[in-house]
Amino acid sequence: MADDGRRPLAVYTDVDDTDPAPGIALLETNGFEVRVLGTRDPEAIVAGARDADALLPGYAPITREVIAALPRLKVVGLMSMGFDYVDVDAATEHGVWVTNVPGAATEEVATHALALLLASARQLPFYTASATPERWNERAAVAPPRLSELTLGIVGLGRIGRAFARVAGPLFGRVLGYDPLLPETAATAGDLASLGIERTTLEDVRRSSHALSLHVPLTAETDRMVDGAFLAGMPARSILLNVSRGGLVDNAALVDALDSGRLAGAALDVLDQEPPAAGHPLVGRDDVVLTPHIAYFSGFTEGEYVRVQAQNVVSALTNGIPDSPVNVLP
Repeated sequence: MADDGRRPLAVYTDVDDTDPAPGIALLETNGFEVRVLGTRDPEAIVAGARDADALLPGYAPITREVIAALPRLKVVGLMSMGFDYVDVDAATEHGVWVTNVPGAATEEVATHALALLLASARQLPFYTASATPERWNERAAVAPPRLSELTLGIVGLGRIGRAFARVAGPLFGRVLGYDPLLPETAATAGDLASLGIERTTLEDVRRSSHALSLHVPLTAETDRMVDGAFLAGMPARSILLNVSRGGLVDNAALVDALDSGRLAGAALDVLDQEPPAAGHPLVGRDDVVLTPHIAYFSGFTEGEYVRVQAQNVVSALTNGIPDSPVNVLP
């Protein structure tokens, strides 16, 4: 029950192509009233959730203004691992938990990243398009590389970065990794060694990696971290892989690097704008392998993301603390 004796109210903002039914059932079983708004519009969210104890967004931005306008709000339960679309500082100031879904799609994202990287390295957009009777003997202007002669770089050595190293690392001659937040302990060193990862600096990863994969959250520090200078320091004909957040990359700089031939290709599951506007410069290129922010998706995660999102809300209001909080409340 809520503090005033009423049933707590959980409000889904946007659900898009997700079926919230399992989450709704879990919430209702635990005594919640549930409302589904079906919108990302902040004014509509405030109007429809003014009495909410919990918000469950898909990708609706939950701003400081939205949080301040919901006086009963106690938890924002996200259906993703990333939380860059929520003002976490504002939530903390207002005593509101923010939760995410860590680890549920580690296997899926790692294997999808490998699939994208192989498609880019083997130039599959070109060769699938040329597999016709008329174009059968066409060859790309530059032959694909042999992966065992290349160095793989991984920026971000959390769950997904290490899982990616596990599946992709054996294909490469060398694997470099960078993560300033990973503790310098014997256990960490042993884990990285078992995965064949040489831990080094960001500069070394950038200048040495023929394929460089991003596995970091979008924060003020990482926003547009891959800019023109970053790309200019990568080896010629290298590949950039991003399955994290589109905002990590300066798209104009990436287009320039592809146009100039500095990069051989980009393998992307995320863009700065989703869905992309007509004429987006990274859509429809032979040197870009692009999927629609789907790396997390599988038959397992389709239900697990919804379940964990709802369970975090139940735990927060029932036990006073969620299962996977992003922030720390006093």
